[in-house]
Amino acid sequence: MKYLFSLLITFTIFNLCAQQTPAPEQSQPISIVGVTAHIGNGEVVENAIIVFENGKITQVSDVNKAQPKGKVIQAEGKHVYPGFIAPNSTLGLAEIDAVRATRDEDEIGTFLPHIRSVIAYNAESKIVESMRPNGVLMGQITPRGGRISGTSSIVQFDAWNWEDAIVKADDGIHMNWPRSFSRSGNWYDTDRRYEINKNYTKQLDELHTFFDKSKAYYQSDDFNRNTVYEAMKGLFNGEKTLFVHVDAEKEVLDLLAFKAEYNLENVVIVGGAEAHRVANEINAANVPVLLQRVHSTPNFEGDDYDLPYKLPKLLSDKGILVGLESSGQMERMNTRNLPFYAGTAVAYGLDKKEALKMITLNTAKILGIDDFAGSLEIGKDATLFISEGDALDMQGNRLTHAFIQGGEISLESHQTELYKRYSNKYNHKIDE
Repeated sequence: MKYLFSLLITFTIFNLCAQQTPAPEQSQPISIVGVTAHIGNGEVVENAIIVFENGKITQVSDVNKAQPKGKVIQAEGKHVYPGFIAPNSTLGLAEIDAVRATRDEDEIGTFLPHIRSVIAYNAESKIVESMRPNGVLMGQITPRGGRISGTSSIVQFDAWNWEDAIVKADDGIHMNWPRSFSRSGNWYDTDRRYEINKNYTKQLDELHTFFDKSKAYYQSDDFNRNTVYEAMKGLFNGEKTLFVHVDAEKEVLDLLAFKAEYNLENVVIVGGAEAHRVANEINAANVPVLLQRVHSTPNFEGDDYDLPYKLPKLLSDKGILVGLESSGQMERMNTRNLPFYAGTAVAYGLDKKEALKMITLNTAKILGIDDFAGSLEIGKDATLFISEGDALDMQGNRLTHAFIQGGEISLESHQTELYKRYSNKYNHKIDE
C-alpha cells in the first residue's frame, strides 16, 4: 500500500510538471505585416512590418517601405510587443507552496553569494508555462533568504532545462538590507506597532565586515581560493550587479552611503516602497529601482491609499530608471499579472509608453541585457508577441502568436486546457 501511495504521488507530480515541448529553432524568415508595433523604447510604428530571421529582428519599418519575407502573418488591427521581462522572480524555484519538496528558493545560511539559483530552476514548471499567454517571456530567477541570498540568472521561458533556458548567467547578487524597525504581532492583529530594531547597527557592522573581507580577497594575490569571496569579485570589478532588497527611507539612504563607501558601480534597489521620499538622492546616485508590486496596499497608515499605484509615476518623474517586479504574497502565480501592474500605473497618471518601458526596455537595461532584449529593434532577439488589443489591459491582452528567439511557442497552459475542457462540457462556444 505504501509503495502504491508513493507511486501515485510521483505520477501526480510528474503530471503537474510536464510542459509543452519547446519550440524548434526558427527555420525560415517570418514577417508580421500591418501591425501596430510598440517598440518598447517609447516609439510606436503604425501599420508596420517586422521581419526576423535566425532568431534575430532584421526589419522594423512602415509596411510600405519593405517587402515581406518567408512566412507572412497578416496582423492588421493587432499589436506587437517585445516580450515582457519579470525581474526578481522565484519562478521555477517553487511549484506548490503547500508541498515543501517543491520549494527550493531559499538556502540555509546568512552570507551566500556563491549559491546559484539557476541550477534549481525547473524549466518544466506549470507556473512558468502560465506566464506566456500574458506575454511574460523572460525572467530573472532570484534566490530568497539570508542576508545575502545568492546569485540570480536570467532565463527565457521555453526550454528543456535550465542550461537551455539561460540568456545571461549569474547577472547579480541579491542582498536583503537590515530593517531599521520591525512590526510586532501578526498581520491580523489590530494593535500592531512598529518597533525599533535594536540590532540594526550590529547588522550593518556585519555587512561591512563581510564586504571588507570580500574586497580584501579581490585585491589580494593570495591563491588560497575561497568560494564565498570568489563569488563577490564581480561586484568590485563591475561584472555583476548588487540587487539590494530595501524599502524604508532611512535604509535607502544608508544603502546609498554604503554604495559610495565601497565604490560599487552597479547597484539596484529592489522594492523601494519609500523610494519616493528620497527620490532626489537616488537619482543623484544613478541607482535604478525595481519597484514593488503595484497591486499592493500602503505600508503606513499615513500613506495615500493609492500610493503603490502612483509610485511608478512619482519615481519616473524624478528621472529614475524604473522597472516593475512582482514579489510578495503568491508571487509566482501573480507574476503573470506583470502587464496589468503597468496598466494600473497608466490609470494613475503614468504615460503608457513609459509604463511599457518599465516591463521591457527599462528592465532590460537594469538587468544588463538591453543589447539583445527589451525592444523591437534590428539585431535584437525576436522575443515578441502579437496581441489582439492593448497588452497592458486585461481585456485587450489576448495573444495570437508568441516567439522566443524566433521560435514560435505554444500559448497553451494548464489553465487554457481546463478552460476549453469545461467550456465544452457545458457546450459554451470557445473563441479561438
